[in-house]
Amino acid sequence: MKNRFIIILITSFLLSGCIGVGSKGIFGTGVSVAFDPRSVGTQIDDSIMQKNLSTRVLLLDKKYLLSVKSKVLDGRIFLTGKVDNPEEKLKITKLAWETKGARSVRNDIKIKEEFSFKQSAKDILITSQLRTALIFNKNIKATNYQIDTYKKKIYIYGIAITSDERDIVIEEAKEILDVKDVVASIITVDDLRIQKD
Repeated sequence: MKNRFIIILITSFLLSGCIGVGSKGIFGTGVSVAFDPRSVGTQIDDSIMQKNLSTRVLLLDKKYLLSVKSKVLDGRIFLTGKVDNPEEKLKITKLAWETKGARSVRNDIKIKEEFSFKQSAKDILITSQLRTALIFNKNIKATNYQIDTYKKKIYIYGIAITSDERDIVIEEAKEILDVKDVVASIITVDDLRIQKD
């Protein structure tokens, strides 16, 4: 019965990525296909890599379903979330590197600490403020970025059309009140292996 539940869960998880025209990112709305500068083939490859990695991480331990998230952009793997100890972080990093087609792995997984409602609320507020700033800035394609905040440290993942856009996104993040640091994993269209025509 337990194995049957896991198989159903994994199957529904894999099939959920086949629906719709947009992709749901790590931290909310993902890169819209209409604005995504990656070629359709690259988007499909990245999606397959991400589903493959997510399934293997889930098979490692089902508790990672909610605590560990991954994003793949042009073969580059980005990991976030929280685990109980450093050994778990290393195992997940190893799984990411073993994913076929992986070009690089950026591991921003944190080791769990005491839960603080006040800190979590502050992190959610910081993420919301930055998301709003990106949406209202006409020089930024806000749909091309995912944002996560942990202990007042902002993590931004995405694809910038130009290096100027990347700089503007980072500057917007630094202007948010109470932010301690900004970790930007933003690649530009020029960095992509294959681009849309």
